[in-house]
Amino acid sequence: MRELIWLIPLIPLLSSVTLMLAGSRLPRLLIGITGVGSVGLAALLTLATGLDFLANPEIFQLTLWTWIQVGSFAPGVAFYFDGLTLVMMSVITGVGFLIHLFSTEFMEQDESYARYFAYLNMFVAAMLVLVMADNLLLLYLGWEGVGVCSYLLVGFWYQNSANGQAARKAFIVTRIGDTAMALGLFLLFTELGTLDIQAMVGIANETWQVGDNIPLIACLLLLAGAVGKSAQLPLHTWLPDAMAGPTPVSALIHAATMVTAGVYLIARTHGLFLLAPEAMMAVAVIGIATTLMAAFTALMQSDIKRILAYSTISQIGYMFLALGVGAWTAGIFHLMTHAFFKALLFLGSGAIIHCLHHEHNIFKMGGLRTRMPVTFWSFMIGSAALAALPMTSGFFSKDQILLQAYQMPGMGPWLWLAGLLGALLTAIYSFRLVFVVFFGGAKTEPDKDTGWRMALPLTVLCGLSLIGGYFIIPVQDVFPVGSGDHPAHWVEYVSISVPLFGVLLAYLIFHTGQLRVDSLVNSRIGKTLGQFWLSGWGIDWLYDRLFVRPYYALSGMLKSEPVDAIYGLIVAINQTFNHWLSVTQTGRMRWYIVSMVFGLVVLLTLALQISPEVL
Repeated sequence: MRELIWLIPLIPLLSSVTLMLAGSRLPRLLIGITGVGSVGLAALLTLATGLDFLANPEIFQLTLWTWIQVGSFAPGVAFYFDGLTLVMMSVITGVGFLIHLFSTEFMEQDESYARYFAYLNMFVAAMLVLVMADNLLLLYLGWEGVGVCSYLLVGFWYQNSANGQAARKAFIVTRIGDTAMALGLFLLFTELGTLDIQAMVGIANETWQVGDNIPLIACLLLLAGAVGKSAQLPLHTWLPDAMAGPTPVSALIHAATMVTAGVYLIARTHGLFLLAPEAMMAVAVIGIATTLMAAFTALMQSDIKRILAYSTISQIGYMFLALGVGAWTAGIFHLMTHAFFKALLFLGSGAIIHCLHHEHNIFKMGGLRTRMPVTFWSFMIGSAALAALPMTSGFFSKDQILLQAYQMPGMGPWLWLAGLLGALLTAIYSFRLVFVVFFGGAKTEPDKDTGWRMALPLTVLCGLSLIGGYFIIPVQDVFPVGSGDHPAHWVEYVSISVPLFGVLLAYLIFHTGQLRVDSLVNSRIGKTLGQFWLSGWGIDWLYDRLFVRPYYALSGMLKSEPVDAIYGLIVAINQTFNHWLSVTQTGRMRWYIVSMVFGLVVLLTLALQISPEVL
């Protein structure tokens, strides 16, 4: 079965190409079957391969052909299959299939139905190549592939110029990190002579010592790539605007796949990061800073998708925190559970938007608990998992991260406290969303309820969000074994209590109104902080003035580029000579004869002046 893993990315890719070439001539039913069925088949093949791997957990490598041959540099189109690969492939194909099924109802009235599934399937294929790659060059191909597909999907409704601008922003901002990552690959190949991941890590451990400068620089460059793709500070600004795309796209790209690519990159190259403790500390600090920034921002948003977007940024921050403190397994575990409950929340928001006349403002909703019961329970379960309430999937993964962060020497307790603050804010903003949207009086009546193609994925994801925390991911042979120590019980009790306290605060403030915060919110400090958080801590404002406006100003100055003046002069001279020559074309024979004789006299005179011996 393992010899057929190359079919798993190939099937969605062939589906994408088919829909691009023939989608306009296919009936909608066949388009849906092609788009959804290909990912479903990839999910079944992943399941079969996973069961085979669990029965016989041996790492498997498959080389299809040599991609490039330049001297000793000969990267192949080759796949590497271990426990980490299996987890990532299961998330991509499993959650991806549910999102595809949801899309058949959400997008069924869209005139670009075939184009939508073509882009979506190409994205799935690129993401599978990324996580299955045996070498960093092939990984980079998948990395850039998901970047291109995200541009196409975010700007899917390109008729609206704002959507095109959001797509360009996502593409350009992530290119900054991608450029740094490319430099990191150049450095690693120059120093180690290979980009095959396993061989590279082995040579690195033989060549370098812990704390050397070269691995530190290489890891920081890889980290920059991960920061861009996973929307972490300071390259996170693209993701909230990327909500311009269709909601199922948000669920796939920004919950289950693309934004986790940076987490996967660091986890896959953890052997390099262990040689650079400063880089690991940078990963942890960036993660916890992003978590808090995004959590405060989500607390002030009114657009249902932007709340979830900042929530995604915050939860990816927890994954970075886990990787930075060496909690590799906990970070990947949270990646998996986050895919379950965040896809559930995004699809639930899509169902609300679909049934409420495309309304996004949560304060124009309300009372949907009885009108959309499936969506209500989806949001309740998804929000409970997001807030890490006990016995949900999010509880198990986030609790592991916080406990292992506490045990980190030095900054551990401070990182733990910051993580607890993030957990408190997460519980507040997630249940603020639930109480405002589903309780109270209805402000917008839904024109319909979800059909079975929406309800089925929501139901399955509800189950995964509840029981996903009991899964055991097969990565014990991928990452180094931890110390196995457990902090004092009071640390765990506090970690469990903080999200519960956050839900209680949300209930008292946003549902019953027993806890009045109006005076605090309307105070001068409260308004200033609220506006600051609402703007995303002013980072977009800062970038606009530091980079965007100067760029546009310079572009305006160079609209008629100075260098063009040189070519313009050449054109003007040629036009002048052309005009003079055209004037001589009078059509009179006598004038032509006189001109020829005059020219002949001039030429002979010049010849005699230069060489008198001609005569």
